[in-house]
Amino acid sequence: MATDPRTPRPLGELERLVMEQLWSAEDALTVREVHERLVGTRELAYTTVMTVLDRLAKKRLTERERDGKAWRYRAAAPREELAADLMRDALDRSGDRREALVRFVGQVTDEEAALLRDALTRLEAREG
Repeated sequence: MATDPRTPRPLGELERLVMEQLWSAEDALTVREVHERLVGTRELAYTTVMTVLDRLAKKRLTERERDGKAWRYRAAAPREELAADLMRDALDRSGDRREALVRFVGQVTDEEAALLRDALTRLEAREG
C-alpha cells in the first residue's frame, strides 16, 4: 500500500524536543534560540540543533524565513494536526484498518470515548 511521501513519520526524541520548543514559542525562533532553550535540559551542539531544524524543514514540519543571516523557524502545523496525521498514517500502514480502529477504540478511556462519540455526532450533523 503506497502512502503519501509528505506524510510525517513519528518524530525522533530530539526532533520532538525541538518541535516542543517551536510549538510553545509565540514567535518563530532562530537556531540559536532553540539551542539556548534546549541546552538547559541536555548537552547539545549548536550544529546538531541546526541539522535537526533543517531536517524538520525538509520534512515540511517547520516553516522557515530569513532574518538577516539566520533562519527563523516555526511549526508548520499545531501538534494536534501532526498527531492526527501520524494516526492516519498508522492506520494506512496497519493492513486491516477496521481491526486497527476497533483495537484503538478498545484502548481509549471513557472520557476519550465520549470525545470520539461527540466528534462523530458533529461530523454526521455537518454532512447530513
